[in-house]
Amino acid sequence: MSEVGLGAGAPDPFGTGRLRSAVLAAWRDSPTRFTEDANSERDLRVGAYRDRLFVELAQNAADAAQAAGVPGRIRASVVDGELRFANTGAPLDARGVESLASLRASGKERLAAVGRFGIGFAAVLTVTDEPRVVSTTGAVGFSARRTREESGRPGEVPVLRLPFPVAGEPPAGYDTEVRLPLREPGRPLLDELAAEVGDLLLALPWLGEADVDGRVWTRTGDAVVEIRGPRGVDRWLMHGSWAVPVDEEGAPRPLEEDVLHAPTPTDEGLSLPARLIAAVPLEPSRRRVQPGDELTNALHTAAAEYAGLLRALPPEYRFALVPKAGFPKSTVDSQLRDLLFGVLTSEPWLSTVDGDLVSGRKARVLDVDLPGLAGLLADVVPGLVVTPPSAAPLLKPVSVQQWGIDDVLELLTGLDREPDWWRRLYAMLAEAVEGHALAPAQLEGLPVPMSDGRTLPGARGALLLEGSGELLELLSDVDVPGLRLVHPAAAHPLLERLGAKDADARQLLESEQLQYAVERSVQDVRSGSDGMVLAGAVLRLVADCGDQAPGWASALALPTVDGWRRAAELVLPTSPLLEIFDPEVFEPDGALAVLDEEFAEDWPAATLVATGVLDSFAVVRDEEPHEPDHDLPDEDLWWEAYEPATVVAVRDLDLVADDAWPAALRLLAARPETWQALHTPDGHAAWWLGQYALLAGEPPGAWRMPSATGLAGLYDVVPDLGLSTDLLQVAGVRTALDLTTAEDVSDLLDRLGDPARTPAPGLVARAHAALVSAPVEVADLDAPARVRTADGTVTGDAVVLDAPWFAAVLAPGRMVVAPEDPQRLAELLDLPTASGLPAEVTSAGEYAAWADLPALVLVADQLGLALPSGGVLLHDSLSVTVDGRAHDAAWWSEDRLHAADTSEGLARAFAWASDQWAERYRITALLEDPAPRTLLN
Repeated sequence: MSEVGLGAGAPDPFGTGRLRSAVLAAWRDSPTRFTEDANSERDLRVGAYRDRLFVELAQNAADAAQAAGVPGRIRASVVDGELRFANTGAPLDARGVESLASLRASGKERLAAVGRFGIGFAAVLTVTDEPRVVSTTGAVGFSARRTREESGRPGEVPVLRLPFPVAGEPPAGYDTEVRLPLREPGRPLLDELAAEVGDLLLALPWLGEADVDGRVWTRTGDAVVEIRGPRGVDRWLMHGSWAVPVDEEGAPRPLEEDVLHAPTPTDEGLSLPARLIAAVPLEPSRRRVQPGDELTNALHTAAAEYAGLLRALPPEYRFALVPKAGFPKSTVDSQLRDLLFGVLTSEPWLSTVDGDLVSGRKARVLDVDLPGLAGLLADVVPGLVVTPPSAAPLLKPVSVQQWGIDDVLELLTGLDREPDWWRRLYAMLAEAVEGHALAPAQLEGLPVPMSDGRTLPGARGALLLEGSGELLELLSDVDVPGLRLVHPAAAHPLLERLGAKDADARQLLESEQLQYAVERSVQDVRSGSDGMVLAGAVLRLVADCGDQAPGWASALALPTVDGWRRAAELVLPTSPLLEIFDPEVFEPDGALAVLDEEFAEDWPAATLVATGVLDSFAVVRDEEPHEPDHDLPDEDLWWEAYEPATVVAVRDLDLVADDAWPAALRLLAARPETWQALHTPDGHAAWWLGQYALLAGEPPGAWRMPSATGLAGLYDVVPDLGLSTDLLQVAGVRTALDLTTAEDVSDLLDRLGDPARTPAPGLVARAHAALVSAPVEVADLDAPARVRTADGTVTGDAVVLDAPWFAAVLAPGRMVVAPEDPQRLAELLDLPTASGLPAEVTSAGEYAAWADLPALVLVADQLGLALPSGGVLLHDSLSVTVDGRAHDAAWWSEDRLHAADTSEGLARAFAWASDQWAERYRITALLEDPAPRTLLN
């Protein structure tokens, strides 16, 4: 492009001649003014603007673009040793020329005015003495040489006081171009600009593009500004007066140090992580701020905007923009630090884990770095913020509270949360313990939820239950007072490290607390408690223990159709006992009830039976019984009779219906446990069956076994009831005359006194002997109305033969014989004894000593018997009056011993006197025939 030199006939659209005339006149009128202008320009050139060439040119370009209302473009190049800086925007005008030629005035006072130049243009003097500005509206130039010519002053002159019209046009696509012939053509100015251009585009938002000798930078975006250049893209997050570099993910890259930009760089050093680009008052040099209220207000405004910058970042990145502690770089830096700390302390900018924004003063951070812990505690710790460990020191100046585990535990105490919430907390804390970030001792007060709904401080002494998932679910709602059972949904290995104890189903089932709850369960249910929870938990424990349960489990409340009863008072809906027990047993107030059918279907029968529910007869066992406290029918009577060393018995025999005993006996025989109980020696079951069971309407002892023919006449053969011989015998069907109870004795007395019965005489004798031996008290018996005598006669008038000599004078139909203990038999039968009858010997006898009777002496010698002392009164015919009737007798005894002088009389008297009564028949035979063969026959 061609161009005419300074003032060589070029048009003068800006009236530069007038401006020059005014300046020259001023210099002439005031010689010192020239010197002042020269000094001022020199100060600007070597001082304030010595390194601000591109800053000032870019600032002017931005002002022009802003004036035009469109993003500006700039282009820098070196052509023929001349630096050229072109820009778009408002072109040069007369006011702009005035600003260029004035060291004291600036055209930037009115933003809308055309021409954006001011004293900053003096920066061009650092590289040239001949600057020119060409625009679409005209061109002006300045020249040290022409100024010396016009002023007539040699040496150093103020270059920018005298504008000259020049010829020239800006390059196509641009509105203005500054052209600077270089004093040092070799200086790498464009590289210096390339190093600054990114910052210039950021600071001057009205610039959209910069071309430096073909290298192009662009600025795009608003909230996030992207500066694209030959080496890539720089991104800056912008908010208000602040900017901070960010990466592609939006993560900030905090600045280590910077300077205040106003909007171009100043010399005010800053140590803040973000760049401040603010309109603050500056000294004329534009390097330092101008102190005062205006500066204070500007810094307060900037500080208030800083919280917004942080809020514009994702929450996890905000901590990076908290100023670090350290020495300030300048007074402004110190002021800003204090202001920023105050804003971040009081204004919301920290994002809590539950999504709220809080100020530093209201924020809390945990000093335990555990992933997920803060999220879990979001609604527990107010203002809780998640921070990386490196952020903790940064947050102290903004009053963020550091919360240790002690603070958390204090807040957790009394907290109501679901058990699985606590388990998640324990899992996180366990990681801290494993990583040695926390010591177990620090967690001693950690709350632990119990299965009964309580939350207790500390795990020590609590129980961690191991078991099936179903068991754990059932126990999750069980309420067992005093049992510190950790809620299964909260159980975690950490609790064991903190003092909790592992417990399996067996240990829990044997706990005193569960026993207490079970024993009170019926009472609690009737008071309104939900019995299903405890019932389900206990039954599952029993099932998990192999259907083994302690005895007290039978007190567990279980549902029936009409309410709740103890397990021991219930019968399975499918139990054969329903057909065996008396129907009255199952009435509302009866001894037993039927387990609810739907509930019974939910559990194995073996589990229910183990808990005490009846499916068949239940066996009671006690290896070391101390008293009759086993709730057996008539147990006191049985205990008194046998005083057992062990108890193996059958429950509920007293509930069997009268007509159901054959079926009951078959059921008893069907199970080894009950069969054993029936066969226990002196056991309660056999004893009770013998007393109270009924076979064909009669007690078992009223019948005899078919093989017991010796009892025929007194007892009938047991009917065919489909019962085995062994079972009949165990039940008490007779094989012999065994009498153990008063009932047995009374029954036998009734049978003996029954005229319809025809027992053989031997059986009658054995029956009377059995009566005498029976272990009963006479006072417990009623005297029979009739008795059976020695010849089988049934009578109400009889005597008990208690002296053998009466046998010869009383009729067999009147005598009842009991040789072993006639007195006891008399008491049992309430009969007089024969010796009680009035009797008298009415014939005369002659005394003879035993030694004086040769025949007896010979017999005694033959039998090896010693002769007794004394002797006998011998009667030729012995007459006795008994009960008013006279009788002939073979022998008699009253105060003295009498005998008829016959072999029979002497033999009986001698046998009685020598206490050899059993030898009376042999003595008689030898007296009649003393030959040796008599003993051999």
